[in-house]
Amino acid sequence: MRAMVLREHGGLDKLTFDPNFPDPDIGPGDVLLRVRATSLNYHDIFTRRGMPGIKIPLPVIMGLDVAGEIVVVGDGVEGWKAGDRVLVDPLNRVEGGLMGETMNGGLAELCKARAHQLVRIPDNVSFEQAAALPVAYGTAHRMMTTNGQVKAGEKVLILGASGGVGVCCVQLAKIAGAYVIACAGSAEKGERLKQLGADEVILYTQEDFMQVVRQRHGRPARVGGTGSENGGVDVVVNFTGGDTWVKSLRTLKLGGRILTCGATAGYDPAEDLRVIWTFELQVRGSNGWERDDIEKLFGLLSSGRLTAKVDKAFPLQQAADALAMLEDRTVFGKVVVTP
Repeated sequence: MRAMVLREHGGLDKLTFDPNFPDPDIGPGDVLLRVRATSLNYHDIFTRRGMPGIKIPLPVIMGLDVAGEIVVVGDGVEGWKAGDRVLVDPLNRVEGGLMGETMNGGLAELCKARAHQLVRIPDNVSFEQAAALPVAYGTAHRMMTTNGQVKAGEKVLILGASGGVGVCCVQLAKIAGAYVIACAGSAEKGERLKQLGADEVILYTQEDFMQVVRQRHGRPARVGGTGSENGGVDVVVNFTGGDTWVKSLRTLKLGGRILTCGATAGYDPAEDLRVIWTFELQVRGSNGWERDDIEKLFGLLSSGRLTAKVDKAFPLQQAADALAMLEDRTVFGKVVVTP
């Protein structure tokens, strides 16, 4: 089969096209898929570069989010048949493992998955839309709903709002009835975020987002303070980390909460514990998604309440270009590869 293969860690040049990579071997409980779409995530960049403390068996085919059609079902598989349209939950929740990391993923014509990982794709949802969901949208759903508990009337500041996770966060916050302040790197992305429902946009490349929030929405009041109004926002969504972390804390109102599910700009930022205790802030982390998140997202997508924003689709041979687009942060929403 044709596949994009990572044989050693490093730059984009380490991802190479192989027109004759061996087809997957199917055993009991397995299914073989013809891949129709795979969406890329920042996790794929970390996999390509190599992650400290995580040993990845090489060679490996990257691509966590895989959508396709069943070609073959292995012995013992029930409830599925050839031709079924399915999405693969990237996490093997029974034996352990992750697609595109410890198991070959979707940057190939064919992909093997365990039958218990499959989720049926609704008839009115495309393969590209389905592939956009698990890692980015699933993580966003768990962070915003299960753990973040964003609700109507709250002011929500979202950093990295134009990426895959951020685009979903904007939509989920609006579905919940919140007032959304989205941070974007360009005016073009800002306009697209407004089209998705963002009430305000801050161009972080031109303005200090913390200062803008304080100017527009006031400063937080301390416990026992004399101010009649508790300024700031109720929720900050920050999965970038780095030098945005303390500034994010300083935009929150008394009792506000910061939600995080990653650290694309650095996992060990400077900290100011005084801000956390002075304003009684809550830090809530979310790690990944559950199968239930994917199923609920399919319901929102199928009903038209949620949009899976796919910025661009690349053919398999150009998967490295797709990854470069993600790494350069020029993507709005998701980028997919269609073998």
